[in-house]
Amino acid sequence: MGTDSPGRRLASALAAKDAGALRAVLTDDVDFTGLTPRRSWSAGDPDEVLDVLLGHWFAPEDEVEELLDVSEGAPVEDTRHVAYRLRLTTPDGARTAEQQVYYRTDGERISYLRVLCSGFRPAPG
Repeated sequence: MGTDSPGRRLASALAAKDAGALRAVLTDDVDFTGLTPRRSWSAGDPDEVLDVLLGHWFAPEDEVEELLDVSEGAPVEDTRHVAYRLRLTTPDGARTAEQQVYYRTDGERISYLRVLCSGFRPAPG
């Protein structure tokens, strides 16, 4: 998978909290399900996905300081995998979060998106 795969574009857009770039990587009828430590989430269009990602998971007061790592696994037939780790500063202090993502595309954009999030874990001081 190339350096500009949809999964890598998703990770970079999320780290930048770039709503336009996130919207651009998703199809209009994206099928999204996400799992965080205390809740499951679902959405059926880019605006709903953005509300989850930038309105709830990575709220305005949460600063993404760095995209620490992005790795892509071998696809499972038509389903691709990307994992990424983020360093954040939240009102509660320094945090690290990792997400595992499985996705399918229409060729360029993500049409099926499954995300498992570690939650924001306290980072060593």
